[in-house]
Amino acid sequence: MEIAGRALGAGERIELVYGAGAAGAQVDRFAERAAPIPFAVDGDGDGTRGFLADPPTVDVAAGPPALLVATLPSTARAGDAVTLRLAVLDALGSAGAPASGTIALAADGPLELPAALELPADAGGVVAAPARVRGEGVARVRAEGPGGLRAESNPLRVAADAPRLLWGDLHGHSHFSDGTGTPEDYFRYARDVAGLDVAALTDHDHWGTPFLDETPALWARIEAATARFHEPGRFVTLLGYEWTSWLHGHRHVLWFADRGRIRSSLDEATDDPAELWASLRGEPAFTFAHHSAGEPVATNWRFAPDPELEPVTEVVSVHGSSESPEGPVPVAGGIQGNFVRDVIARGARLGFVGSGDSHDGHPGLAQLAGRSGGLAALFAEQATREGVREALGARRCYATNGPRILLEAELGGRPMGSALPPGERILRARVTAPAPIAAVDLVRGTQAWALRRFEPDAAPRELALEATVALARGEAPYLRVVQVDGGAAWSSPWFVDAADARASAPAAGVPGAD
Repeated sequence: MEIAGRALGAGERIELVYGAGAAGAQVDRFAERAAPIPFAVDGDGDGTRGFLADPPTVDVAAGPPALLVATLPSTARAGDAVTLRLAVLDALGSAGAPASGTIALAADGPLELPAALELPADAGGVVAAPARVRGEGVARVRAEGPGGLRAESNPLRVAADAPRLLWGDLHGHSHFSDGTGTPEDYFRYARDVAGLDVAALTDHDHWGTPFLDETPALWARIEAATARFHEPGRFVTLLGYEWTSWLHGHRHVLWFADRGRIRSSLDEATDDPAELWASLRGEPAFTFAHHSAGEPVATNWRFAPDPELEPVTEVVSVHGSSESPEGPVPVAGGIQGNFVRDVIARGARLGFVGSGDSHDGHPGLAQLAGRSGGLAALFAEQATREGVREALGARRCYATNGPRILLEAELGGRPMGSALPPGERILRARVTAPAPIAAVDLVRGTQAWALRRFEPDAAPRELALEATVALARGEAPYLRVVQVDGGAAWSSPWFVDAADARASAPAAGVPGAD
């Protein structure tokens, strides 16, 4: 390193004041602990620099309280005990905003809960309340906290035949690549703040400082954090990373186990999707393509998704939706013919999930600081890795761009993601939404057919519908729900071919299902 035209001498020191001077450097806007400040040094003056192995770090505090978030499960059965989670956050959705005092609660529907909760000053703005459901119906909770902050929870539908639904965010980043915060804080936010049931941290293999695929200590820490926070029955963690190919597109790799080996997108043995899948064959793993239609890099769909290792695809994230160009908040730079709708119409058999792709330490709530978000809704009786894997493998799942829209649907007596034979079939669906519903569409091929349309002042938050649909062999219809505020949900498709139609299980949890 040279200062004022000369080499630094032995014993000399340099003091750097971060943020001083005309450059106006700033730390991350989002709250985090131990944010690294990377420094590259050419110690011997040979023109080649290297990053310090142990860079200085800084803690970034949350801003003042600005948001109150209230989260309930989406389904329950009479008599179930459930948990209401409340979080006071700053304006960018970061936890740790200084807050204390009383949070007043009121419930509509069959839910018993305390009239108020005390938020301790040392709770980091996060508190949970026990509640119990009585009878049947739809419950929503209104909360008012310190400083007049207000929130309404997502809806909770209580019914004897209500399906068990898990909410997950299967894609996000820490400062181990290009995101915010530590792996431990990532899982803690997902569980305690966002109230998720399932979470995966998927830092880039080869994007960040230092590279994950060249730093075994970082990968070991991710493995340890994933194992530490995994609590079957309450909170499921999945080990993962993002295979970051700038030629074939980005995919995250998830294992349903405590250990996994990174296959780098720059390794000649695994630098295309076919090689990646071949190397994963026989392991308890799935891959997921994301932001596949456009920026920051589109998926090369000339590699057909592996039917065993890639049963679903991510249709929406903080980058927007890759489902179709006319859907809510489409991804920037979308390529005609490369949207998921087009790929499905060409015969790909993929279920749908959403993921946050959060780079700000907010898994499950990426929409608070971005143009979009993403969640995966999984119909699984058990909150275990095995239950999550089975639901994804059966494509018994759907996507939202952030809000917890409850979408229950069956076609011809079969759940979303199923195969069924051609012919006339009954479509039944129930939507229970946080905000008024503007439209429900049935997407067939590259066309969307309106099943329901509402003017904003007459839009309901709950609806049930039934329609007869004449299905042709080879098509893969799916539902798209759009709220007045732009919140959206996409069911996984049904696949019309007689070959394996009888292998699909009958639907459950939808009123009137045969």
